[in-house]
Amino acid sequence: MPSVSIISVTFHTGPVLFDMIAAALAQDDAELVLVNNGNPLDVFHRLQKMAEAEPRLRLISGHGNVGFASGCNIGVENAGGDYFLFLNPDCVLPPGMAACLARESKNLPRPHLVGARIVDENGKEQSGSRRDILTPWKAFVEVSRIYLLFPKHPYFRRFKWHELDVPDKTEPVPAISGALLFAPRGDYARAGGFDNGYFLHVEDLDLCFRMHKCGGKVYFMPDPPVLHLGATSKAPATLVEWHKTRSFVRYFFNNFSDTYPKFFLCLVSAAVWLRFFLRAAARPFS
Repeated sequence: MPSVSIISVTFHTGPVLFDMIAAALAQDDAELVLVNNGNPLDVFHRLQKMAEAEPRLRLISGHGNVGFASGCNIGVENAGGDYFLFLNPDCVLPPGMAACLARESKNLPRPHLVGARIVDENGKEQSGSRRDILTPWKAFVEVSRIYLLFPKHPYFRRFKWHELDVPDKTEPVPAISGALLFAPRGDYARAGGFDNGYFLHVEDLDLCFRMHKCGGKVYFMPDPPVLHLGATSKAPATLVEWHKTRSFVRYFFNNFSDTYPKFFLCLVSAAVWLRFFLRAAARPFS
C-alpha cells in the first residue's frame, strides 16, 4: 500500500486536537505532518514531546500563523507520502480511512481529488461535504436568499448538496470540503496546490475549480463517514468571517473575471461584504 501523509494545520484547536492525532497515528502506513500555526505553550510542549516519542509524527513550528492554505503547503514540503490527506484538526478519522482512500484513489482516473462524507456528532452530513461549483451567480442566490421565492427553479438552486440522498458508492461531484481532502502527490501539484493567497476558507473551492480546469475530476466517497466536531478553535468568530469574506471576493475575481461582467462581480462582492457587516453587527446581541 502506498504511503499517505496526513497533513493537518492547527491553530488553538482545543482538546479535540489530541483525538485527531491519536486517530491519525492509528492509520496503517501513514504519517502525520502537524503544522503548528499557533497553540498555547503547554499544548505546544505536549506536541513536542509526542513528536520526539513518535517518528511518524512530524511537528512543524516557528513560522507563525500563516493561514490554512500556506500551512497546508508547508506540510506538503515536509511530507514524504505518495498521497496527501489534508485533514482539519477537529476531524477524527475512523480506523482504516487512509488506506480506504488510497485504494479508492488507485481505481479512479487521474488527476483527481477525493472527499468524504463529513458528519457531526449525531451522524448528520455537514454542510459543504459535497457541493456545486460556486459561481458569482450562485453566491448572489445564496446571499440574497432569492431561492426562497423560486425553490424549484434550476436557476435559483442552492449550491450545497448535503441534504440530497447519500450515494451508495464513490461518484464525481463538482466540489468537496477541505475538512478532508485527499489527493495523489502528482495530482495536487498538477492542479497547483492550495493558493497561498487565501488565508482562511474558500481555498478548497478554489482547488476544486482548478482541478476541473486542468482536466481532472473531484470525487465524493460516502463511506466510511468522518466525524467533524467543528468550531473548536478559539479564533474570534468575527475575524474568521472577515477572512472568509475576503476569500470569497478573491475567488470570484481570480476565477470569473473572464466570464462575468466586472459590475456583477463588484455587486456580488458588495453583497457578501454587506452580509458580513450585518452578521458582525448582530453577533453581540445573539
